[in-house]
Amino acid sequence: MDNQNKPEVIRESGWEREVIEKLALAAITEQTRARRWGVFFKSLMFVYLIAIFGLAVYPKISKEIGVDSKDHTAVIDVVGMIADGKDANADSIIESLKNAVKDEHTKGIILNANSPGGSPVQSSYVYEEIRKIKKEHPALPIYAVVSDMCASGCYFIVSATDKIFVNPSSLVGSIGVIMDGFGFVETMEKLGVERRLITAGAHKAMLDPFSPPKEDESRYVQSLINQVHQQFISAVKAGRGDRLKETPDTFSGLVWTGEEGVKLGIVDAIGTQDSVAKELIGAEERVDFSRQEHLLDKIAGKLGASFGHAIGSLVQGVSLR
Repeated sequence: MDNQNKPEVIRESGWEREVIEKLALAAITEQTRARRWGVFFKSLMFVYLIAIFGLAVYPKISKEIGVDSKDHTAVIDVVGMIADGKDANADSIIESLKNAVKDEHTKGIILNANSPGGSPVQSSYVYEEIRKIKKEHPALPIYAVVSDMCASGCYFIVSATDKIFVNPSSLVGSIGVIMDGFGFVETMEKLGVERRLITAGAHKAMLDPFSPPKEDESRYVQSLINQVHQQFISAVKAGRGDRLKETPDTFSGLVWTGEEGVKLGIVDAIGTQDSVAKELIGAEERVDFSRQEHLLDKIAGKLGASFGHAIGSLVQGVSLR
């Protein structure tokens, strides 16, 4: 009986071994396939990152090696809120202007204006740079073309250009200065909240929203914005000259349509970038000289901002402001 059963055991053992071998081979094959797919996806990701890096640095490289080698009209954006750290800030606009002037194939410059305004300081920096360029390069025309809006600080800037062109429905003007805020004194009283404020300096907490306004401080702040307003008015008068048809409303902060602005001498004429480049500058091809923040700079900026926020939270209780 034992001898008769032995071959059967052997046969069964051989079957199990064969199954185990097949399972092991399948596992090895699956691991190999997984490794190949892993290598493929890693390579794909590497190529993707290289492509993104190339797109990030290409605009700068292309300008440095002079890709645009024929006569052109340089276009520079003044778009969005004008403020330090924003897309429309003095450093980026001035750098763009300098690059456009430096390019020997630039036959004229168009400021693409579409902004509600912003910082008077940033606007003044750009205004003065335009005046400087016009003095140093009198043969190089600088025009502004307004799309939707050119108000306040944006108008401050474009008033330095040779001519301002608009769409009939554009909104232009707002030659004024504003400083706003909120007062929560009565709200705190209703909530039963007591304000505890300690300062060194009689006016250190000037216009504190949680304290009643003081008449002398309000007068002082009003004098400050009046000074800035006069600087704005002087800049517009110097830039527009005799073209400006001054009325009691000219410097009141009102805005006008492009069509009305032409009548008031706030702007010069109806026009587009295409018509200005072709008919006035004589270089139909337009090249964008607006400084673009590269991808790596944006990432670094976000990381820097996060780090600064983390550090700032540690010293929140003490500030010089």
